[in-house]
Amino acid sequence: MSVRMPSNFSGASAQETALDLLGHEILAEKAAALGRAGQRVEETLARLRDNGDDHEHRLRLLKDAAEAVHGYFIQRELCGLRKHDAVIREYSIPKAVLARLGAK
Repeated sequence: MSVRMPSNFSGASAQETALDLLGHEILAEKAAALGRAGQRVEETLARLRDNGDDHEHRLRLLKDAAEAVHGYFIQRELCGLRKHDAVIREYSIPKAVLARLGAK
């Protein structure tokens, strides 16, 4: 990742600028991690929809999907996104997966 100096560099101290750059890099990493977590949710839910016929295999796929969704929800909360209703609808997260997270 390349780092460029902010446009207001002339009026800021070197320490403030370093903190701004670090904050920017942390935000970028949070966004990238959120994207990776979302991709994992998509992949596990697709496997669940496509291969969930066998009972034992379905239980494993449900567990994998629940772990992925749980991780995604945590990452969203770390980014300050507390409500998950829209995401649940967008990804069409099954109730069986949500039940494994303790949702009612």
